[in-house]
Amino acid sequence: MSKRDFLTVTDLTASELALVLDLARRPIASLARPLDGQGAALIFEKPSNRTRQSMEMAVVQLGGHPVYTRGEEIQFDVRESVEDVALTMSGYHGVIAARVFRHGVVERLARTATVPVVNMLSDLAHPMQALADVLTMTEALGSLEGRTVAWVGDYNNVARSLGEACVMLGAQIRYAGPEGFQPDAGELARLDSLGTGSASAMESPAVGVKDADAVHTDTWTSMGQEAEKEARVRAFHDYTVTNALMALAAPSAGFYHCAPVYRGYEVAAEVVDGPASLVVRQGHNRLHTARAILAFLMGVNQ
Repeated sequence: MSKRDFLTVTDLTASELALVLDLARRPIASLARPLDGQGAALIFEKPSNRTRQSMEMAVVQLGGHPVYTRGEEIQFDVRESVEDVALTMSGYHGVIAARVFRHGVVERLARTATVPVVNMLSDLAHPMQALADVLTMTEALGSLEGRTVAWVGDYNNVARSLGEACVMLGAQIRYAGPEGFQPDAGELARLDSLGTGSASAMESPAVGVKDADAVHTDTWTSMGQEAEKEARVRAFHDYTVTNALMALAAPSAGFYHCAPVYRGYEVAAEVVDGPASLVVRQGHNRLHTARAILAFLMGVNQ
């Protein structure tokens, strides 16, 4: 079996994405133990609650041993080159996963490592989150074919990966954000080319959310953007997901957020803590989808 990596959602075909979601729904015992006796290097340049907890438990459930490593213990390209880290860790582990600032780091890890490499987050993509997002939506809605998904806020790494997964699964995704924070025409065309779904962008959150089956948002200021916080709060002032905005969506629409949540900024407390919120289930599904993608990369393919 040739080595497979998971750096973006598009490293999977649409049928493989559907298979990974199916694996996520299966009982743990049905996946056997594809990491039995093997280690998993989990490298965190950026800290995370859900990512660390879900990945460590997923590795354990697949029979492996997770090794959590902080970014300062490695210091990519300061103490050691990315390539040296990849080659060394390939001799210790069955899989390498990294949560990094720059997407180029995971690309270099993947080019050099002899074992699968997983992107746990980069500035370009958050494919692990996208898997949990679409799994949660399929649990709530059934097939995403023909469904409408609204994203309110910044077109960031989470939004990009969510859009890829939605279009691949046949959904329409609408991005509502202020000028300068939307996907451009070239990016929309790229998303459109990925599957039977489609992608569009607009400034009006009301237009974006109108009759949507699911409403997603994320923090306005991601880790590493702290110096931009005041400017971003001004830019996104009218993009808080409130009960009034949710009322424009389909009656059964759920609210989704990758967390951590900043109540009173990107979402009102009564929404994220209300009956439409699927945020806790979304977080729990990070474990199930982490287990599924690891199993897939280790050769569980049916």
